[in-house]
Amino acid sequence: MDQKQLKTSWSQRIVIGVIAFLMLFSTVAVYALIVLSNEKKAKNNADVSAELEKLKEELTDKKTVLEAKISELSNQYYGKMSGYRSLVRSYNANSVDTAGLKTTDLEIGTGAEITEDSSYYSYYIGWCADESVFDSSFDVWDGATALVDPLAYVVGESSFVAGWEEGVIGMKTGGVREIDIPGELAYGDTQEVCGALNSPLKYLVMVIDPGSDYKKLMDEYDNLVTQYYTLYYSQNQDLLTNNSAE
Repeated sequence: MDQKQLKTSWSQRIVIGVIAFLMLFSTVAVYALIVLSNEKKAKNNADVSAELEKLKEELTDKKTVLEAKISELSNQYYGKMSGYRSLVRSYNANSVDTAGLKTTDLEIGTGAEITEDSSYYSYYIGWCADESVFDSSFDVWDGATALVDPLAYVVGESSFVAGWEEGVIGMKTGGVREIDIPGELAYGDTQEVCGALNSPLKYLVMVIDPGSDYKKLMDEYDNLVTQYYTLYYSQNQDLLTNNSAE
């Protein structure tokens, strides 16, 4: 074979050089894009982290104010609710089941009347036939020293047992009512309460008006919680997605 044929021509060298340059350029460009992309992600993560920290501080401050208001409400209603603790007594479960939904007004309120379309707040005690309390607004049952935040019922959002929802209708704010609930209108066969399914229950319910300040605080706190966790999970989802892609 002629040695001349083995030599690379100038045109071929130019083409090879151009290809090499393009390969080098594309490698550098890709690297630069990766670096810039990572820097952008890092900046975005830093911005989100800063916003999360700001929201956390706002939540802490709002929670402090809210807890003070809850304590104020507890001081206002604790004595009255404690006076009804003595009504928590054993009862005949079969009799409650047979009698069906029954309500007894212990104190008539003077405020707005509860209807099917009412949102309201309440303190309560729920107990079983053997006198054991399965839930209440007291911080603890034995040796209680305070009431926790009042229970909110919001039309279209909250879902209580049917016996409670029906049993409070007609009450007026400030009133206290005892509600006897047969098993089918309590938790039925969906949840074991008082040691069995379809257990009849009794509730003592006090409907209160916590005031516009409390309602506003709760709305503001709930909004901050929603903002915080929406941003938190969004950031973590982005990190998971980026890590999977890499």
